Amino acid sequence: MKAKKIPMRTCVVSHEKYPKKELIRVVRTPEGDVVVDDTGKQNGRGAYLKKDMEIIEKARNNKILERHLEVNIDNSVYDELLNYCD
Repeated sequence: MKAKKIPMRTCVVSHEKYPKKELIRVVRTPEGDVVVDDTGKQNGRGAYLKKDMEIIEKARNNKILERHLEVNIDNSVYDELLNYCD
C-alpha cells in the first residue's frame, strides 16, 4: 500500500518547510480583511507561520506578514496568532 502524501508548506518567517498541520494560515480576503484561517481553505492570499511565539513576534517586529500579504495588519491578528502557539 502506498503511503499518503503529507502536504508541506513554507513558513514565511523562517523559510523552512513543515507539514501543513504544524503551521497557521493567515489570509488576506478579497475584501482586504486579514483573518486567521483555521480550516486552511478560506479564499484569498495566504501566508503560513509556524506555531511558535518567537516566529510570530519576529513577524510582528519585522512586518514580514504585512509585506507578504501587501496590507497593514492590526495587532489583534498577532494576538490571535499567539493563542495558537504551543
